[in-house]
Amino acid sequence: MEILSEIASLLVAIVIAFTAGKLIAKLRLPSILGWLIAGMAIGPHALNILGNSVLEAEWFGILESIFECTFGLMIGSELIWKQMKKAGSQILVTTITESLGTFFVVSLVFGIIFWFADVPLYLAFMFGGIALATAPAPSLSVVNDMKTSGPVTRTLIPMAALDDLVGALVFFMVIALVSAHVSAAGIPVPVVFFLVFLPVLLGAAIGFVTGKVLQHIPSFKGVLAVAILMLLVTAGTGFVINSMLPAPVLNFMLLGLAYFTAIANMVTEEQLNGIMKVMNPVIGFAMIVVILNLGAPLDYHLIFGAGIYTAVYIISRAVGKYSGAYFGAAITHAPVTVKKYLGFTLLPHSGVSLVFTGIAVSVLSGAAPECASIIQGTIAAAAVINEVIAVFMAKKGFEWAGELGKAKEAYA
Repeated sequence: MEILSEIASLLVAIVIAFTAGKLIAKLRLPSILGWLIAGMAIGPHALNILGNSVLEAEWFGILESIFECTFGLMIGSELIWKQMKKAGSQILVTTITESLGTFFVVSLVFGIIFWFADVPLYLAFMFGGIALATAPAPSLSVVNDMKTSGPVTRTLIPMAALDDLVGALVFFMVIALVSAHVSAAGIPVPVVFFLVFLPVLLGAAIGFVTGKVLQHIPSFKGVLAVAILMLLVTAGTGFVINSMLPAPVLNFMLLGLAYFTAIANMVTEEQLNGIMKVMNPVIGFAMIVVILNLGAPLDYHLIFGAGIYTAVYIISRAVGKYSGAYFGAAITHAPVTVKKYLGFTLLPHSGVSLVFTGIAVSVLSGAAPECASIIQGTIAAAAVINEVIAVFMAKKGFEWAGELGKAKEAYA
């Protein structure tokens, strides 16, 4: 009976979030802002409709991971190699400059502050490592919700995949170095690379096999059934791999993304469009659950208790993201709108930041509990404040670039 009660709570939460999204949309703001605020309002720190009993339930964790994997389909469907080749170097360079630019700015700013505050300097690099990650779900949901299309949108979608890879790689390298510094049990560098690239290799391998099978299935219903079945197999493989790791750190969005990227480059355009037409409503539903899971744990009380570190973190990260994206777009001669407005779409952060923070805290809690406390309090407060601002700024970025509603016009 308990699980039925938890499922009922989740369904009520989804209805509330969906309604909040519709109300927010009437104000010409992205629906995700409504989902995010609804998540905080009905989460364990407020109305407790979507409480810890649901968020920490094993079945919900499995469901949420499957939805993350499903969400990866949206990005994977856009990563067509023939199209990517045209702007490949521009996207790669811009991803590296905005990621490493953010790491540099945040690490430098906190390094100066911690030098004077007599706080260990390695903590500054951990802040930098957490800061460079971007949570793609909020900005991509704006793309989906507000039908954006144009140079900024076309740059952002593949960058969402690459940014996760660069972010995870740099973060785990920092964690490996700090772990070796503060404890005897460091994380070996080969393991770092393994954890970062495993979901990409795994998803691509399953997607390649699936694509080969789909090429020999004549009916669309058969293609759709096999694609969905193998998506579940992909997620299931992720669960098995995660259970074998010391901590469940496998990125399910990258897993689904790599799986469907392989398929998207192997099936016909007609088959791809047909699959996405069926899957788009499922992806929309998955988005709501993923954003609820992101918003519900956020404690709105932290807004009132946020200190100077939180403000410094949000501002320095925004400066790093914007300036890094601007620089990368400038040196690759990207369109003016990409140069000016891409940085605004890269500000959402909280889902990935909270995962990274959890890992950082687990490394520091034994050897340096005071540092663990600083990083946990700062990022938790920043997650709440930044996400509300970031979603609004992402929407404004697309608006200033003149890309809102352009996808509708393209299909009109």
